[in-house]
Amino acid sequence: MAFVFLVVLTPVGQWWAFGVHLSLILTVILLAQLPLITISKRMVIETPFLVFAILMPFFSAGPYVEYFGLELSEPGLIAAAGLLCKGTLGVMASITLAATTPMRDLLSGFEKLRVPKLIIQIAGFMVRYIDVIVDEMRRMKIARQSRGFLETGIKAWPVIAKSAGALFIRAYERGERIHLAMLSRGYQGTMPTMVNTQVSSVQWVQGLMLPLSAAVVLITAWILR
Repeated sequence: MAFVFLVVLTPVGQWWAFGVHLSLILTVILLAQLPLITISKRMVIETPFLVFAILMPFFSAGPYVEYFGLELSEPGLIAAAGLLCKGTLGVMASITLAATTPMRDLLSGFEKLRVPKLIIQIAGFMVRYIDVIVDEMRRMKIARQSRGFLETGIKAWPVIAKSAGALFIRAYERGERIHLAMLSRGYQGTMPTMVNTQVSSVQWVQGLMLPLSAAVVLITAWILR
């Protein structure tokens, strides 16, 4: 995710730098043999950023320029273009990482990079039990529908809110039971490492190629700014 951090630091206005960043992430996608159609479908998550970027030229302050009969804010256009470039590149990098790296390997990588163990454990539990929570939501939905409840209109919102509260309580109680079960099995604040993988120098070089290339682009963009 260092690539995303470097993209965010790239100064707005150096559009060539964003083009180079795009070519770098596309190269990684091609080398990973990821279907571009799959990447495009998952890019839908960027829609809120896209809508916000479209509205910025209409609500930002002047000076104004006219395009196709519309009076648009010039600073708003620049800010919208920067937001769109950074958001698109960040989403593409995140999707590529998620599609090429299993979550277990990702958490192991964070551990190798000396990320605080508490954060790694929280992320690990979230990944392990998200399916349990989703399945609990599905059962609660089936229970509501079996009692004739229809999730339509504003009148349904209080029931859905109460269901969300009940789901939170169930998840909290389940977390307490899991914690007690872990303590009974000798848990002392750290999770045992199941697989101790060794990272070779070749893997370090391969992993650092993308962020180092992005860092060179970033430094050059700031120099030419």
